[in-house]
Amino acid sequence: MSDPGDVHGSHPQAHGPSVHPHEPYVHSHDGGVPHLHHHGHAAVPAPDLREPGPDLHISGVLLPEEESVDLWVSGGRFVEGPLAGATTLARDVWILPGLVDAHCHIGLDHHGAVDAEHAEQQALTERTAGTLLIRDAGSPADTHWMDEREDLPRVIRAGRHIARPKRYIRNYAQEVEPEDLVAAVEEQAGRGDGWVKLVGDWIDRDKGDLAPLWSPAVAAEAIARAHRLGARVTAHCFDEQSAAELVEAGIDGVEHGPGLTDDVIELMAENQVALVPTMVNLETFPEIAAAGEAKFPSYAAHMRDMHARRFETIGRAREAGVPIYAGTDAGGALPHGLIGTEIELLAKVGGIAFALGAASWRAREWLEVPAIEVGASADLVLYDADPRTDPGIIRHPRAVVLRGRVR
Repeated sequence: MSDPGDVHGSHPQAHGPSVHPHEPYVHSHDGGVPHLHHHGHAAVPAPDLREPGPDLHISGVLLPEEESVDLWVSGGRFVEGPLAGATTLARDVWILPGLVDAHCHIGLDHHGAVDAEHAEQQALTERTAGTLLIRDAGSPADTHWMDEREDLPRVIRAGRHIARPKRYIRNYAQEVEPEDLVAAVEEQAGRGDGWVKLVGDWIDRDKGDLAPLWSPAVAAEAIARAHRLGARVTAHCFDEQSAAELVEAGIDGVEHGPGLTDDVIELMAENQVALVPTMVNLETFPEIAAAGEAKFPSYAAHMRDMHARRFETIGRAREAGVPIYAGTDAGGALPHGLIGTEIELLAKVGGIAFALGAASWRAREWLEVPAIEVGASADLVLYDADPRTDPGIIRHPRAVVLRGRVR
């Protein structure tokens, strides 16, 4: 590889022009944190959904309650029933609140930002898999136009990754020196929907291994600033040191986390710091290690070691009470629509009921998006069999209902 930065991470480094050639504008939604919108990628016209979908009736077993229910949908929301004239969509099915991918990248591929048509296809692929709520964990593309598309999953954004120059994947992050981190956090809090994403560690060419990007003091100041702006902060952390320092600094979430040590896990549990382990991504560590071994043997050995103990590490976090959620790291190097695979891998950590909750009802509660209740958006996935009996069932939904319409 031509650049040491190419050897590692959830996405291969790419070369290309900078994104967002047009000037941004700022506004806010519902009085919240102002959002920075860019016009570099035109919105895809929405299909004509002005007419409300039909009233629906669904009868089956609702998880996690494991109780037989009759659900009624009108105007895109769950309502009290029965409803005269409602169309019965399905009977004797298993019902899950719409799935959640809590670490996904919409509008991003291995080259950087993609155009609106590609971003739309990424979102549609997620929808087909049953993912109806996405926490976008960093993207250089502005996808706020998707908020006007009722046929696409909801997206909660973290703005653009924040990294140091030449310490992350080219064309992905806003690159700043440590003295400018607070200002970058302010900017990305404006671009996001209540989240900011830091790159906590990356390969250090001089060290030949992973190393933190930010000093503890600088990180703590940036995290505190985000909190004052009403945003939560999460960070890409492979390395032991970066996770330890950022959790101590008050971060709200850790992405990946294969290097978590027992003392850090204890502090995460105490402070309820979320962990999104992206098990699908961790499966790629041997390939990443092999790609970097010639130039960085210590780094390669480190990556292989973390991979070898990945289930043990994430399992200890679960047992300690760290809140864990499902995320695939789709976008960049990984394809979209992998939530079923992530659930299967998480089931190896804590069982299928734990994995389903991490990708559905518990994740929705964490992200403050209602599941199945009267008045909530009718977002649910139906299965012909109990997904707790076989995680593979998740890959084959009978029907996906988003905002009250069968998709």
